Amino acid sequence: MQAGAMGPEAEIDEEGRVATRPAVLRPPAAKRLSPVLRLLPGLALVAAIAAVATFLGSLLPVIGAPVFGIVIGAALAIVIRPGTIIDAGATFAGKRILQASIVVLGTGLSLAQVLTVGVASLPVMLGTLAVALIGAWLVGKLLRVGGDIRTLIGVGTGICGASAIAATTAVIGAAEADVAYAIGTIFTFNIAAVLLFPAIGHLLGLSQHAFGLWAGTAINDTSSVVAAAYTYGSVAGAYGVVVKLTRTLMIIPISLALGVVTARRDASSAATSRRRVPWRRLVPLFIVGFLMASALDTFGVIPSAWHPALGAVGTFFITMALSGIGLSTRLGRLKAAGHRPLLLGGILWLLVGSASLLIQWATGTL
Repeated sequence: MQAGAMGPEAEIDEEGRVATRPAVLRPPAAKRLSPVLRLLPGLALVAAIAAVATFLGSLLPVIGAPVFGIVIGAALAIVIRPGTIIDAGATFAGKRILQASIVVLGTGLSLAQVLTVGVASLPVMLGTLAVALIGAWLVGKLLRVGGDIRTLIGVGTGICGASAIAATTAVIGAAEADVAYAIGTIFTFNIAAVLLFPAIGHLLGLSQHAFGLWAGTAINDTSSVVAAAYTYGSVAGAYGVVVKLTRTLMIIPISLALGVVTARRDASSAATSRRRVPWRRLVPLFIVGFLMASALDTFGVIPSAWHPALGAVGTFFITMALSGIGLSTRLGRLKAAGHRPLLLGGILWLLVGSASLLIQWATGTL
């Protein structure tokens, strides 16, 4: 018998005897698939979760589809072990689809909306944003909350909840567990705001305009602003939504600033600070896309009739992204975070709500 007939797992030694050797391990079939095919199983599951979350979100808009998405994904992650065929698609959704969602949402945010809210509302918006970001840094340090998670909770509280957390995650590359905890924290205080703000507003005797400004600057998520402000009155609801959309535009400068800080931090940690940092690291491409989409809307290139459909697509993309993040979340990491991030979120929520009322009183808009 010739050596060639014995196969790759047998060989002839120097004395003419047949010696066997361990078979060469081949990569699993999934790893031999093309990159696109490897994404399909995970993306299919993410899309299915997002569809269920969208339906549940339509039934309970105060909670919203993105929160349902991350909760369902995290629940499935308990029984689905890491290293399965869905990992590639879930990771892709948590990063690339997340970035795409920010670009799509830019089509519904005209840069000219900043002018429509009036000069009187800008001090309140900028003041509450400063309180949220500075408070997250100071209080987060005192509570010994990790840098990424306090950043996520800070921007989520100061700007627009899940959308701001999504944009920030795409810039700083935060861990899935940090994102999940930040989303959960923001959701907790969104519910509290919807339940408490209208009653507090009536107790304080706030006008429709003042309550709309308060809700638009002190409640984290757009759906929660709508729920609380329209509960107070239609005038409060309409004004609160405009203020909230304008506040959402703060994603742009905050994301750009975080991109610069993150790029320089990474360059420093890699001992490459002397080398020039590529512009795409300082200005992520999805931020450029967001600005371009907003500019197109500002100049009327995007018909207003398209806004509802584009908004729905953007929200579905965010729901897919957060579903993927949920699937990648490990319960042990959430437990390790402890109660301190939730405490940070509660303190920031109280600070921002109080600051909004104080600035309104100081500027004569209360």
